[in-house]
Amino acid sequence: MTTLASEPVLAAGAVVWRVVGGKVRILLVRRTQHKDVSLPKGKVDPGETLPETAVREISEETGLVVGLGAPIGTVEYPLPSGRQKIVYYWSAEVRKKAIAASTFRPNAEIASLEWVSLNKAAKLLSYPHDVEIVDAFAQRYAEGRARTFAVIVLRHGKAVPPESWDGQDATRPLLERGTAQAASVALGLAAYRPRKIISSTAARCLATVAPLARLTALDVTPSDAISQDFWEAGTSDAATVIAKRVRKGTTVVLCSHGPVIPDLIEELSRATNTPPTTAFLAMGQLEPAEYSVLHISTDHPTSGMVAL
Repeated sequence: MTTLASEPVLAAGAVVWRVVGGKVRILLVRRTQHKDVSLPKGKVDPGETLPETAVREISEETGLVVGLGAPIGTVEYPLPSGRQKIVYYWSAEVRKKAIAASTFRPNAEIASLEWVSLNKAAKLLSYPHDVEIVDAFAQRYAEGRARTFAVIVLRHGKAVPPESWDGQDATRPLLERGTAQAASVALGLAAYRPRKIISSTAARCLATVAPLARLTALDVTPSDAISQDFWEAGTSDAATVIAKRVRKGTTVVLCSHGPVIPDLIEELSRATNTPPTTAFLAMGQLEPAEYSVLHISTDHPTSGMVAL
């Protein structure tokens, strides 16, 4: 029987990076009590998703507000208590404006921050598993695939069943459960700092992205091209929507319907030259309020997905 004492401790963090004078630099933290050097990370709080944790912990430890890029990997190691700790890492590029706005001051948890080269990071880091994560990022950077944007495909929350609704299908509202789902996924979606939100014109989709729109202060762009009504009529246009988003190269959330989402995933396969493997196409099989995050190289958008 699995007990709390045997369950792994989950944590999340990132390789926070920037380019200075054509050279990449990553951010290390010197921890006050542990007297070690590590990547910024921290444990999941109750009710949090891993992306939320990564963004929150980076803010608390470094004063930086970041948006997550592509996942880099995970590390696992035993704690003194005997439990395993699993840490999930993303990349997170920051710009001058974000650094200037940092509120960091040395404190009881973090003594100092240090921007260093990849080679120096490998020498300074206290733990081999952190070095492995930096090495994985270094390889991606060398390939020109470190800078990414995401296409996030979201299925609307749980809606009133069609058989219980007398109006047009597009007017079906969310159930109370669906409204709660919409609120619960907003912070996880916001962790990727989307620049645009596009939604099917159906009421259930617009209601699903409403909490995210409020949180990010973004307008929602309604689109019949990814609506179920147009899909059933054979006039939806996933290809044009996806081609434009890949061409724009900025992180976007697309909120659509169960039957439409597989088309969006297939078009992402074509637009990015990503092999349509079973695992890749499974990204389109979503339950209500689930979402898939697909990371694409900003510099090489047609060279296949960087990560899922």
